[in-house]
Formats: sequence, C-alpha cells, structure tokens
Amino acid sequence: MIKCDGGHCSVQGSLTMANVTSVLQESAKVFEAPDIVVDLGGVTEVDSSAVSLLLEWRRQALAADRRIRYINLPGSLRSLADLYGVSELIGAV
Repeated sequence: MIKCDGGHCSVQGSLTMANVTSVLQESAKVFEAPDIVVDLGGVTEVDSSAVSLLLEWRRQALAADRRIRYINLPGSLRSLADLYGVSELIGAV
C-alpha cells in the first residue's frame, strides 16, 4: 500500500474506512525521513477517512519535527478536503 524510497513515498489503492487504520499503522514504519513527500497519484478510492488520515499524518509529522507534503491528490480527495474546509492544511489548494 505504501512504498518509500528515502523521503519519497507513494500510496496505492483505496483509502477508506475499511483500511485506513492499517495504512496508518504501516506509515508509522516507513515515514522516517525528516522531509516526507507523499505521492497520492495511485489512490483509486477515498472517503472522509482519507482526509482524516492526511490530517493525522500532518499532526504526527509536526509532533516529530518533520515536514510532510502531499502531491498528486486525486480530484475526489481534493473535493472532500474542500468540503471539510481543510484544503490549506493538506496542501490541496
């Protein structure tokens, strides 16, 4: 689901209520670089839990004094971020 090469990580597949907890647990093992770029171009399905996941990753990065940035957000994820008013927090503007 998550593959990392140094600070560049890519997420593949769905980010939904059904798997968001396991994705969060997996990310704890691979998000180790001080600057992390998460490529979401391979995400195929999202629901509101995907927005929560990105916000949690951001919170964890701040707590660990790391930088995290998201790229290639799918349109559906951008729409949800806009709907919840968090686009600026996840860089979906």
